[in-house]
Amino acid sequence: MTRYSVPMFLSSAVLLVATASLAHAEPLRANVVSFQTTATQEVTQDLLAVTLQANREGAQAAEVQSGLKQALDAALTEAKRSAQAGAMDVRTGYFAVNPRYGNNGRINGWQGTAQLVLEGTDTTRISQTAGKLNQLNVVNVSYGLSPALREQHESALTADAINRFRTRAGELAKNFGFTGYSLGEVNVQTGEPGFQGRPMMMAMRAKGADVAEAALPVEPGKGVLSVTVSGQVVLSK
Repeated sequence: MTRYSVPMFLSSAVLLVATASLAHAEPLRANVVSFQTTATQEVTQDLLAVTLQANREGAQAAEVQSGLKQALDAALTEAKRSAQAGAMDVRTGYFAVNPRYGNNGRINGWQGTAQLVLEGTDTTRISQTAGKLNQLNVVNVSYGLSPALREQHESALTADAINRFRTRAGELAKNFGFTGYSLGEVNVQTGEPGFQGRPMMMAMRAKGADVAEAALPVEPGKGVLSVTVSGQVVLSK
């Protein structure tokens, strides 16, 4: 009977590969503790964005587009009178003209939409301007944080979170019977969980309705900004 030695050869090769992998594996680090600390603060949102919209329908696409353009031009002219950088910026938004289909699947007309957006930190200016644009309907009101306010709070929160991390590291070292620590890998992350605006929406204006130029009623929401410091420290004697 002929015997083969191939299985023994393969087993030796596998053993050599495993030994090589272990040789290149990173050594286990002793006295390493991983943890995280978080600093939070409730913040009132200061950036208001109001989206207004014009809708038109007609038999011809050019007719619908012309009607949208006229409404948007008039609204832009009115809004720009009160515009101020940062306080209230004015920009155009979505603009589209699409075919309208009948039950037979054929085009029986055209419909279009054009949007104008007022955004800034001067909520009074924005709400009053939105109330004057009677040729458009208010379709969305949202709140957020301005870059300046976010940076202001995140800077303070970052310092607080780092101090909490250092204090916690010192406490852990003492509790484990060590005299100090050195920093390992550390990550700093910012977030804003739970931000929810509470705008008081204005009813959409009907075509041809006699609407007073009343300010749009709005109310900012609050949320929690957070900064989290996570990482490792190496405890030392």
